[in-house]
Parts: sequence; C-alpha cells; structure tokens
Amino acid sequence: MRSENHRLTVLSMLPFAMMAAVTVADLAVGPHVVFLPLVSLGPAFAPLVGGWRRTACVAGIALLLCAALGWYNDLLDTPRGYMSIASVLGVTAAGLLAVSMRQEREAELDSVRSIAEAAQRVLLKPVPRLAGRVRVAVCYMSAVAEARIGGDLYEVVTSPHGVRVIVGDVQGKGLEAVETAAVVLGAFREAAPDEPDLAAVGARLARSVERQLGGEKFVTAILAEVNAKEVTFLNFGHPAPLLMRADGTVTWPEPSSYALPLGLGAHGTAPPEPFRTDFLPGDQLLLYTDGITEARDAEGRFYPLTARAHLLKERDPETALEMLRKDLLQHVSGPLHDDAAMLMLRYR
Repeated sequence: MRSENHRLTVLSMLPFAMMAAVTVADLAVGPHVVFLPLVSLGPAFAPLVGGWRRTACVAGIALLLCAALGWYNDLLDTPRGYMSIASVLGVTAAGLLAVSMRQEREAELDSVRSIAEAAQRVLLKPVPRLAGRVRVAVCYMSAVAEARIGGDLYEVVTSPHGVRVIVGDVQGKGLEAVETAAVVLGAFREAAPDEPDLAAVGARLARSVERQLGGEKFVTAILAEVNAKEVTFLNFGHPAPLLMRADGTVTWPEPSSYALPLGLGAHGTAPPEPFRTDFLPGDQLLLYTDGITEARDAEGRFYPLTARAHLLKERDPETALEMLRKDLLQHVSGPLHDDAAMLMLRYR
C-alpha cells in the first residue's frame, strides 16, 4: 500500500515537474535555443492520474507557460509560436479523451471486483470465533495480487458429532483452483453436519470430488473432529498439523501411512485411516497449507515452522496467528509465491 501511494504521488507530480524543467532549461540557455514545444509534455502526462478537471488545469498552466516563453523568445506572433500552442491544445484534447476512457475502464473494473469479492465471501465464509469448546482463528494470504482467495480452503462446521474442520490445498492457481476449492467446500459443508463419523465424511467428500473433478486435478486436505477432549484426523496427503500442548511441548500428529489426495481415488489405493490424539484444555492445534512451510527467504531457505512454534503460545489464537503471519512475511521479505492458509483451534 505504501509503495502504491508513493507511485501515485510521483505520477501526480510528473506533469508539473516536466513543465518546470522545460521552463528552467529555456530560461537558462536563452532565446537562441527554444524549448517551447516541449511544454506540451505537461498535458501529455496529466491523464495518468486524476480526472478531466485536473487535466484541464494542467493544460491551462501549459498554455500560460507557452505564452510566457513565446514572449520571452520573441516567438509569440510567429508560426512556430502558433504551432506550439496548437500542440498543447491537441495533446490536451487527446488527454481528455484518455481520461474518459480510463475512467470507464476503472468503473468496469470496480464492478467486476465487487462481484468477485461477493463470490469470495460466499466461498470462504468467516469462521465462527467459538465452536463448542473450541476457539477458532484463521489467516489466509493469497499469492495473487489483490485477491482474497486462491487455491487454499478451510471451513469449520459445528455438528451433533463434534466440531469438524477441513483445511485443503488445491493443485494449481488462479480461477481453476478457486473453482475446485468451491467443489470441495460445498461437498464438505453438505457432509459434515450429517455423517456419524469422520471417516464417512471423508468418503463422501472423496466421492463428490472424484465425480466433479476431471483430468489430473487433486486436492490435499486434512479433516479434523474435536470431541470430548480428543481430536480425530483424516489426512488426504496433507502436511501434518502442529499440536502445541498447554506446557509448551510440540508434536506433529501423523497417520501410520499417508493416503493419496482427493481426486486420485481412481488409482485404487486405500482410503485414509482415522487417527486420534488427546486435545486438552489449553492445547492449540494449527492446521496449515504448504504455502507456510515452503515459503523461502532470499537465500532459498524454507520457513522453519518448528523453530517458530513458540509464537503460538499466546492465549488468544488470533493474536498468535497474527504474530506468525508477520514473522512469515518477514522471512520471505516480500509477497508470498504460493497461497497460504492457517487455521488454529484452541481448546477452552
């Protein structure tokens, strides 16, 4: 945001800087070298920012400078002076047309952006801060500029069988990844409240994804169910979650064998087996996508999530995720090259 504001400031000052430079150069070298036609550079750069009033104001200043320099160079009543004034007027007319076309495109872009943001809010709904005895916080960072969602997905559903969660990562980027994420989230939202156990949710999710996805698309995902001081996982080829105990110890719950991601069931492999671990008051569970652990710094080193686990000791999960997000962005020293999602659960 700061760099964008700096760029706009530079562009807004550029027409005045050009006209000032032309004026200083013309006065410095004297009447024998005429810079009069270059005054039109002011109106030429004016349409880059602002509206037609600003462009017309710059054109008025350019005409005054043109007249003053024409008088100084004794060219005001000559064909060269007339041509300089005509060039300012011509460039101004072209600039006003450019401003009109730019404003039309900006209005269309704003309309498309508002529709996209509405679709994004429908796809990735805000998660509840409290779900049963679990406090929830989420952080999403898209690799696409000005986008709020991409190929990563998450959802939290409170069901009669416990709090059920999914975090996933779609193969690829862009609109196709968003479309695939919508398929997965729709299937999970439909299955999570109804199925009696997490394995049934996973099976229903796998069937829906295989039915709707084509080609070689796939989705890594981890499902979790919190119930009665215990958490059950179902892992479809996704990175292992981070579990921080109340005493500060860190574990990485993993299955005995990993299953293939969603969408690759046609290969005939066995579905994932549920595995469980204790989830006690004060424990915090971090589910994330590989955009976190595969984020690299300038020297190509991956983000050391294990070494940064101490940042999650904050009692407030939102504060903990914000600290981890800032540390991640500091590690990469710039924008992420892959979507990254983090969802934290804290047992109250």
